[in-house]
Amino acid sequence: MNITIQDIIQYLTAHVELPENTVDRLITGLPDQTVTGVFVTFMPTQHVIEHAIQRGANLIIAHEPPFYNHHSHTDWLAHDPVYETKKSLINEAGISIYRCHDAIHRFQPDGITEGLIQALGWSSYVEERRPEADILSFPADMNVKQIGEHLKRTLGIDYVRIAGDPGMLCTRGAVLVGFRGNGNLTIPLLQSEQLDLIIAGEGFEWETPEYIRDAVQQGKQKALIMMGHAESEASGMKLLAQRLAKNFPELPIHFAGEQPVYTVI
Repeated sequence: MNITIQDIIQYLTAHVELPENTVDRLITGLPDQTVTGVFVTFMPTQHVIEHAIQRGANLIIAHEPPFYNHHSHTDWLAHDPVYETKKSLINEAGISIYRCHDAIHRFQPDGITEGLIQALGWSSYVEERRPEADILSFPADMNVKQIGEHLKRTLGIDYVRIAGDPGMLCTRGAVLVGFRGNGNLTIPLLQSEQLDLIIAGEGFEWETPEYIRDAVQQGKQKALIMMGHAESEASGMKLLAQRLAKNFPELPIHFAGEQPVYTVI
């Protein structure tokens, strides 16, 4: 029996209620198209699309959009050469791109956070799962630098950014993936949960990092590790690829990683 793109979409959305203004949608392609292979990725970059074409996959499931804005609007990109080249490649190869953003964040537990926690080997540290964060209890002898080194080693990333004292011991922390590192989420958590450490993907740099700076100046034991947006969320999409492969064993399904977007010099 042929599996269509709509079959995959139904699997992804079967147990979640998407918001009215959801960004999850089939950005390119048709729902009744037969799937020949699936690439699951964090970002549908030019490289990932080229790789999918080489492997004969015609469906890319991506967490983020291909065209550089959250709601996948493209009118403002008309005649832009980078956009036109990418769009032509997608259309000529018949690549369908489905964005799975809101649904996976509404899995129980959050599929992106769960993927990161599993990749880090921290499942036993989880004290509480919330929609926006996992609250963790760390072994008493772990400090900020050791946690940062663990993030780098297990995820294969070159760097993280730390605010606060790298030598500070941490017993309680929170993990917030993606763009959840802003002060309206992190600062109340630090206080209500008596946290030592926030580990986040990214956020406005004038909010949480500056709060940590002031807290340290006041003699309070607080720290922040910023991983990067993709670095915090790619593991969740890798876990999704594994789940899809189990549910659709007749399809070739691959997770496609990407090199870090920034080079540290």
